[in-house]
Amino acid sequence: MSPSSTCYELDSVPADPMPNCPRLPAGGASIDQHRGVLNGSKYALVGLPVPRPRPILESGTMGYFLTAWHVVAAVLLVLIVNAAVVRKRRTPLPPGPRGWPVIGNVFDMPPSYHWKTFATWSEQYGDLIMLKLLGQPMLIINSLAHATALLEKRSALYSDRPHFTMAGEIVGWDQILVLLRYGSQFREYRRLMARALGSRKTVETFAPVIEAQSAQLLVRLLRDARDIPGHLREMTGSVVLMIAYGYKAQEHDDPLIKMVQGATDQAAEVVQPGAFLVDVFPFLRYVPSWMPGAGWKRKGEAYRANMDRTSDVPHQYAKEQMAAGNAPPNFTSTMLAMSPSPADEYRIKMSAASIYTGGADTTVSAETSLILAMSVYPAVQKRAQAELDAVVGPDRLPTYADLAQLPYFNALYLEVLRWNPVVPLGVPHAVSSDDVYNGYYIPKGTIVMINQWKMLHDPATYADPFTFNPDRFLPKDGSEPEYDPRKIAFGFGRRICPGMYLAEPSVLMVAAMLLAVYDIADPRSAAGVSITPETVECTGGTISHPAPFRCSFTPRSEKARALILALQDKA
Repeated sequence: MSPSSTCYELDSVPADPMPNCPRLPAGGASIDQHRGVLNGSKYALVGLPVPRPRPILESGTMGYFLTAWHVVAAVLLVLIVNAAVVRKRRTPLPPGPRGWPVIGNVFDMPPSYHWKTFATWSEQYGDLIMLKLLGQPMLIINSLAHATALLEKRSALYSDRPHFTMAGEIVGWDQILVLLRYGSQFREYRRLMARALGSRKTVETFAPVIEAQSAQLLVRLLRDARDIPGHLREMTGSVVLMIAYGYKAQEHDDPLIKMVQGATDQAAEVVQPGAFLVDVFPFLRYVPSWMPGAGWKRKGEAYRANMDRTSDVPHQYAKEQMAAGNAPPNFTSTMLAMSPSPADEYRIKMSAASIYTGGADTTVSAETSLILAMSVYPAVQKRAQAELDAVVGPDRLPTYADLAQLPYFNALYLEVLRWNPVVPLGVPHAVSSDDVYNGYYIPKGTIVMINQWKMLHDPATYADPFTFNPDRFLPKDGSEPEYDPRKIAFGFGRRICPGMYLAEPSVLMVAAMLLAVYDIADPRSAAGVSITPETVECTGGTISHPAPFRCSFTPRSEKARALILALQDKA
């Protein structure tokens, strides 16, 4: 070192260099103790006090060299940042319809069936479309290739959820897994649910429940076949409540099923894009509910109370059953026995609520589509019944164990998912950081809509996509089956549906039970008009159902009728 150089050591450490700063507890303290200290102060010291260093080199050749290097590095950093900003400004957004100043594409949005409009736009703008809704960017993905590239391969950037002021902050659905923001809490919920629903093997535990409730559906339809969705909701609600809480529902008009169904109906209302002005102008959430014109706020508060009851009431029931020693195997009691802390209990409660609210209505949609398809495509129904007769025979009802021996039924299930997707636009994702993809700039905070309906009806992927044809998923003549629709219908990346392994046997069991004993025919609309493959319609909500219809359920034989009546005697 040069003799002219002046060197300094670190300042000596004072007894307490920052006397106004709180000290974190010593090792072994709980995380809550640490939070208590941090919440009361702006600063905190961790471990030993850290002194403020003084410069080691203040003059001399080396000092001048470092100073010059710092200047060069700073200039380079500024140039890099500026280049990135300029690059983003010059990189175009994906194409889309030209919007109006300020409001953007608000008037371009259709009132319903958005997926069909987005599919039509793709012919003009391509499979990546950017919209602006009152300044909020929205990216529409219309192809499987783009969905895979962004949501799977770049999942670290595309796994968040948009901020829903009405549905989330006000009503509370942001604590349910489907709308939960991406982060540690989301990962913990997924981990808990995977223990019960994360594989076909774990779901097999609930096979007796699925079998029993599917069988009771046969009795309900023999008594009254007019309210198909109502019967399916009672059956599916009974299955999911037993799995989540060990709750045995009443055969008709169960109060808990009605309460939870009401909450899910309300959720479908509040997550609709643009349905509430507070989602566009979040500051409106501070408007008092007593003010004139604040009916939306009063509605949100009422929905919040129902949401709280939906998560609290069945959870408390499960705890009471545990205390009495009467709890059948279920998610809540099993998880509480393993993790009884208050923090864990809250996560368990909301995870259990996620099982029901995420699975009940979606499963009903798929089951209703299956029944409609069987009535509209009688040749498909006859082929499925022939497979059942060969594997199961006419003397008993099919069981959970039989499902693995029914390849045509499994293909039938896949075709139901493809033909009438349950969630045509998926659940929206959000971009957590600026991105550039395929030469397009995608800003942070962009809402991402996945047009699953378009992907599942793409003629490049599925031959004759508007025809119901389970054969497309069966290998023949050495050819490969068409693309597995589960890889689209259950979502992408880190947001894939955690209940997919429960949905499959639930729908398959219903299909096998129904077709074992009933012929399904004569589909008619609510107006009494006969439904053909060309006139099939569905609803336009977030979760899409077949439009209201009726059909006949006729026992296939006297032996089939006897099987149903035997179930009625057991009930």
